[in-house]
Amino acid sequence: GLRFHKLDRMKDPRFCSVSVNRDIRLIVHKTESSLMLCFVGHHDDAYTWASRRKIERHPKTGAAQLVEIRERVEEIVVHRSIQDSRPALFDGVADDDLLEYGVPEEWLADVRSADEDALLELTDHLPQEAAQALLDLATGGRPEKPVKTPAGADPFDHPDAQRRFRILTDVEELTRALEYPWEKWTIFLHPDQRSLVEREYSGPVRVSGSAGTGKTIVALHRAVCMARRNPDATVLLTTFSTTLANALKIKIDRLAGDQSDLQSRIKIQAIRECGLELYQHAFGRANPASTQMIRALLAEAVEKMDERRFSESFLFDEWTEVVDARGLTDWDAYRDVPRLGRKTRIGGKQREQLWNIFEYVIAQIEKRGLITWAGVFHRIAGRIEKTGDRPFDFVVVDEAQDVGVPELRLISVLGKHSDSLFFAGDLGQRIFQQPFSWKAFGVDIRGRSFTLKINYRTSHQIRKQADRLLPSSMADVDGNIEKRNGTVSVFNGAEPVIRICEDSEAEISIVGAWLSELLKSGVHPHEIGVFIRDRSLIERALAAIRKAGAEALQLDESMVSTESCIAVGDMHLAKGLEFKAVAVMACDDDALPLEKRIRSVSDESDLEEVYNTERHLLYVACTRARDHLLVSGVDPASEFLDDMERNC
Repeated sequence: GLRFHKLDRMKDPRFCSVSVNRDIRLIVHKTESSLMLCFVGHHDDAYTWASRRKIERHPKTGAAQLVEIRERVEEIVVHRSIQDSRPALFDGVADDDLLEYGVPEEWLADVRSADEDALLELTDHLPQEAAQALLDLATGGRPEKPVKTPAGADPFDHPDAQRRFRILTDVEELTRALEYPWEKWTIFLHPDQRSLVEREYSGPVRVSGSAGTGKTIVALHRAVCMARRNPDATVLLTTFSTTLANALKIKIDRLAGDQSDLQSRIKIQAIRECGLELYQHAFGRANPASTQMIRALLAEAVEKMDERRFSESFLFDEWTEVVDARGLTDWDAYRDVPRLGRKTRIGGKQREQLWNIFEYVIAQIEKRGLITWAGVFHRIAGRIEKTGDRPFDFVVVDEAQDVGVPELRLISVLGKHSDSLFFAGDLGQRIFQQPFSWKAFGVDIRGRSFTLKINYRTSHQIRKQADRLLPSSMADVDGNIEKRNGTVSVFNGAEPVIRICEDSEAEISIVGAWLSELLKSGVHPHEIGVFIRDRSLIERALAAIRKAGAEALQLDESMVSTESCIAVGDMHLAKGLEFKAVAVMACDDDALPLEKRIRSVSDESDLEEVYNTERHLLYVACTRARDHLLVSGVDPASEFLDDMERNC
């Protein structure tokens, strides 16, 4: 019943228009055997879109491409002075090679003349496989060339075509597709990611990359791939927090929601919940001792032994990071354990005195019928090692940089195969755990560590500024290096704004005005996040949101959002979230790094760790933004803002 007519004077004569009403038009591509929905928009926008594009078979790869018409696109002007002798980015790449990467013929001259400044704008006009190959080449990579298909093959069957065109062959498939939320279509893989997902490995694997490079998407697809490839296998998809586990459940539902068998064989749990469940199944109900009780028992031991040379904070950290984390239960084990990361040296006599305190705490915990959380992981790991009864075939860990020693010991014994363990994480986003040796716990990723370089979530401008908070490369305790330089964002955005204000009222006014402008420009409230370092500072954020005439939703562990509210919370809750715009407020000198954390330091290495994780927190908060970022504080502001502003 809709009006259907062919469009005149189009570069692609197969584009047709379908009138939904007096204004809305569908642009479809009609062949003898198919009808493809390509674009939906207002009348003029739809016709303009169709006039600037064509669908054609690439002469080299054979893939169907949606190509932007070169002569109808505003010229990309590259200004290069006579003195600038730098070669164009692709001077060393032959035309045939560029074509084999999927570059359309009519865009070849633009690619050939592109330099670093023009590359990002240029890639906005190219098919995805060509844009990704050019970005990879520009960052020193060697992308694989797309497969070629025979001349008579269907161009829509090509793998590159299938990531932009969805071909539905029957009514049932169309019905299933329309029943799922549109977010399902956003969970995609580019070829480099797919190769990491589908490859068979000879041992544990870690995929790293800066914020926005798709590590979580790779982890999700790896879990589904292992379940699909092994029809009888069970897969554990885990992370360090319940909040992030809930987010993974939503994404797995989008990815595999119409495949109930896969869903039933992929268990998604925070690692603490998984460990507790396994413990209760093997030993019965666990009664974990609280942090407050541990502190009280340490103080009680000090009082009984009249041993006051060690501070309360040092004792608690030594217990948490060394004794309990490694499951030490006797003097010999504590005497010989390397205290990696603990720079305060203690001699043999001091270790004996310390062990007397810790031995008392262990005895009191057992006497009360309690167990520490670390003890839960160590005991169930020991049982699995003894019985060989492993509950999962494969384990995929997201945000692996914040998995601790006890959790890793359990994870290391869970899987049944040589390539059972797959980790995704970023050392630059480590905000909870002290660094430690994975190799010491049987997880050796040497030779199987890979870094993603293409950033899909964060604009070039925001990524570039946030990257100034971190070094260009980072190494773990085992010497595995993650190089952060060479990462490229696939789109441009507004320049980030850094504002240092006279007082909190001035900051509230500035942030409120910034939020108000975003809302007026069409950004929806739920597409905006406001973050502060500590919950005690949240009133400043709430006041700024009220100033903008908007409502706030305070984030919690459930991570439930609403379309009518701006999300607000502390930086720790930013993990795993994405927004079009983010304001990071209250970056004052005593808030970032947080003063009370600095005052609690008992070990020289702990002070360095505080500064590192506080930097990582700011990095995490800033990189939740896609298009717009505002970072603000009251003078004197955090020293980290100086780092973000350098070379601006």
